[in-house]
Amino acid sequence: MKTEYIVGIGEILWDMLPEGRRLGGAPANFAYHVSQFGLNSVAVSAVGRDEAGDAVIRELNALASGDGGIPCESTSSGFRAMLSRVAFHTGTVDIRLDPSGVPQYDIRMPAAWDNIPFTPELQQLASRTRAVCFGTLARRSPVSRRTISDFVNAVPCGEGQWRILDINLRQHFYSHDIILEALGQCNILKINDEELAVLSGMLSLPGATAQEKCLQLLRQFSLKFLILTCGVDGSYVFSSLSGMPSFLETPHVKVADTVGAGDSFTAAFTAALIHGRSPLEAHRLAVAVSAYVCTCNGAMPVLPGILRRY
Repeated sequence: MKTEYIVGIGEILWDMLPEGRRLGGAPANFAYHVSQFGLNSVAVSAVGRDEAGDAVIRELNALASGDGGIPCESTSSGFRAMLSRVAFHTGTVDIRLDPSGVPQYDIRMPAAWDNIPFTPELQQLASRTRAVCFGTLARRSPVSRRTISDFVNAVPCGEGQWRILDINLRQHFYSHDIILEALGQCNILKINDEELAVLSGMLSLPGATAQEKCLQLLRQFSLKFLILTCGVDGSYVFSSLSGMPSFLETPHVKVADTVGAGDSFTAAFTAALIHGRSPLEAHRLAVAVSAYVCTCNGAMPVLPGILRRY
């Protein structure tokens, strides 16, 4: 029986935080956190032929095996990376945190992850992918946009196969066409309340409330699930199988920063579905995991055993 993979494809970069640089990028964060639930995951991206690219690989070695193992080789942790080395600088993003720990991003362009090539190895990986998570940010350039689209289209369809759009609207790096293309490829959409407002205006969504607009998106794009996160005001999961969304409050925790919290939410929700949990159980796990990540510095903390043994 062939191994199935959970894939995050798109940007990998250095988050330049006040305390120093930390590895980040939503798809890489997603892939790492999925692996903490006993699943085989792959972060797909590109880095430069520079010191920062070398440092990404060293960091991924540590995350994957802890003993200097080579990325792109399977490891006991279930986490691996498939990185192309390209003739562009490794990506960075300057992050400023407001007093509540909420980040403001300054994402540099161009970057290596704007130039992810579609290779025979990626084609083979897609054929063995159970779930893939992607966003809109890495579609800002024609090369990576085409690669991500081709990869997602090559992922098998069917029951229990998940194509997750964690939309991640950043700065000016999105357009009507990019958003429609991405929405047309997903069956799970994760969005926050600010992003919903952008989509509402861009797509002229009917409805007086956020819940009505989410239900419209669910129907219009034939989604299985729509996740709406509203920061301290809680989160919703809408399902095509249920007329009533689940709502959970956001736990009160001491926030270090919120970098990567949304990515961990998506990863935990996806992992729970793959492990056969109900949507409500998946929602509860996602809330608990993202709350924990908020108490840590950086996007990829090791989760405590109590969360990984849900």
